[in-house]
Amino acid sequence: MTGIEKTVASKSASGALVLCTILFCLCACTEDASYTAGVWYRRSDFDGVARTDAAGFTIGNKGYICGGYNGKTTRLADTWEYDIDNDWWTQRADMPGTVRNAATGFSVGSKGYVTTGYNPDQKYLSDTWEYNPETNSWRQMDDFKGGARYYALGFGIDNYGYVGTGYNDNYLKDFYRFDPTAAAGSQWTIVNGFGGQKRQGGTAFVIDGKAYVCGGQNNNSDVSDFWCFDPSAATPWTQLRDIANTSDDDYDDDYTSIVRSYGVSFVIDGKAYLTLGSTAGGSYYSNYWIYNPATDLWEGDDLTAFEGSTRIHAVCFSTGTRGIVATGGSGSSSYFDDAWELKPYEYEEE
Repeated sequence: MTGIEKTVASKSASGALVLCTILFCLCACTEDASYTAGVWYRRSDFDGVARTDAAGFTIGNKGYICGGYNGKTTRLADTWEYDIDNDWWTQRADMPGTVRNAATGFSVGSKGYVTTGYNPDQKYLSDTWEYNPETNSWRQMDDFKGGARYYALGFGIDNYGYVGTGYNDNYLKDFYRFDPTAAAGSQWTIVNGFGGQKRQGGTAFVIDGKAYVCGGQNNNSDVSDFWCFDPSAATPWTQLRDIANTSDDDYDDDYTSIVRSYGVSFVIDGKAYLTLGSTAGGSYYSNYWIYNPATDLWEGDDLTAFEGSTRIHAVCFSTGTRGIVATGGSGSSSYFDDAWELKPYEYEEE
């Protein structure tokens, strides 16, 4: 072997050693690193006073917060618009009528709606109001036909809104459809067939023209049934798998913390995200669960916990591709004005 050949051979061996060292370090780092799915980003703080129990709805890329309670004054009537793309808040026209908390918000087309709720002077409420962001104005619609209540849930599908469940000294399970184009006096019609438990403080989300209803409490106990509403089906209500470990199969063995009341849900890319809220016993949650309607299964392992303070009665905005959570409360004296967005496809190293 010539001197040149020896030098080349020596360099090759050295290069192989360096390469092995790099590969070993990469493997070791990969094995030692721990990642959790989903990253919570803090957004611009809500510009209004901190509050809990506000109503909310989403129109396009704008979210709206109406009313609520801040623990220091009477109930609130102010309305705020959040520009999701630009991350700023703008105060809009106050909602007329009785100031309230625990109302229900939903949107139909280019308008938002707030109905029911609570005021200590009148107790449970049933009036319904429509907000038009183009004119920044409100107009009164028909009273909710199911009667006065609070902590109902609501959602919009195509040209209609739907409101149901809640509490008025009795836990409720009825649902009604709202048609904003109908003549006065006929805007609400009953929707039969919901076979689930009575509840207050439940949540609903809409995926591909179907609504999903879960969560809440009935007589101070958590409810675990889960329902799908398809307004185009001959039998619109279908019961899905429970959101607790109630079967003999193993798919729900880790369903230990899905059931909750006063949480929020939003949809990103065809999957639902359920977060915050509490058990009927008062334990607060910071975790989140992902629901896949294609499999009727939930996933909640290795997901990043909410990075703000745990809370109930928050408001969420759902565009179908983004989910934002804002305001809410904890106990009887803590009220929040922060806003957070979940990026579910990003990873956070622990």
